[in-house]
Amino acid sequence: MELNLHRLWIFMKVVEHQGFSAAARELYMSQPSVSNQVRRLEQSLHVPLIDRSGLHATPTAEGEVLAAYGERVFLLAQEAVAAVRQVSGLVTGRLLVGGSTTVGTYLLPALLARYRAVHPGIEADIYVGNNEAVQERLLSGQIGVAVVAGLPHAAQLRAEAVLGERLVLIAPPGHPLVGTDSPVTPEALAEERFLLREPGSQTRELQEQVLAEWGLARAPRGDVWGPEAVKQCVAAGLGLALISEHAVDGDVRAGTLSVLPVHPRPQARPISLVRRRDRLLSPAERAFVALLRAQHDWPHGEDPECARRRGTSRPP
Repeated sequence: MELNLHRLWIFMKVVEHQGFSAAARELYMSQPSVSNQVRRLEQSLHVPLIDRSGLHATPTAEGEVLAAYGERVFLLAQEAVAAVRQVSGLVTGRLLVGGSTTVGTYLLPALLARYRAVHPGIEADIYVGNNEAVQERLLSGQIGVAVVAGLPHAAQLRAEAVLGERLVLIAPPGHPLVGTDSPVTPEALAEERFLLREPGSQTRELQEQVLAEWGLARAPRGDVWGPEAVKQCVAAGLGLALISEHAVDGDVRAGTLSVLPVHPRPQARPISLVRRRDRLLSPAERAFVALLRAQHDWPHGEDPECARRRGTSRPP
């Protein structure tokens, strides 16, 4: 029995899109052609691979097993291409870096600009999502390397702390606690409403942890998706928020947000370079890793608490 890789690829697309028509559109094939190729694959294996009885095309038990192996087959094919390209160096190629929301928004753009200045022939793209989404793409092989907040613990991933950052507590400039001479204590925050990132975000996990340590686990709260939305909600007076110090540099300097000095301060968290343990990095990815490891601090910005001490956290 010979496994036809072209038919396997078509089958994988049907499973991915849960339908023959959607797979056909991506593959620029007709729907009958896609259906015929999957049927011929089933005939060669002598088992049904797709359940066609429902609204969506779903893999059978045998199809799920084949799909799992198919992912490994095509991941290995990508690694084979990467190994061949190692011989030709970094003249051309493509780099796709994953980044958790805060890192992908405030760190990776400046870092990839530096990368492109050194390797102009490499097309560099960023996938941004919360930690959960980035890890899923790393595990599936869609992304080879990522930079995320925290230290992922999935057994298949290798994480290396490369930078650090700290959460700071932000408030609108007119908030009564802005401009106090001494650090704000958890007791002074007991009546405040806190805005938290969406579930699945590493920042959300750390926000929950800090509030618990402050004895404010039951404080009023609201959920907001993404750091930019969090900042806008705080500026509008909807609550306070714990957010990355690097996400508010410009806002503090512009006077649209203020950082409240707090005691105890949230602990620093690592920024981690993450990759699959069993994946061979391409030359473009290895060059990015080398650049990141040589980065001793975030490419831009100023500690908001330093700005506060200089008096720039309040509007002029």
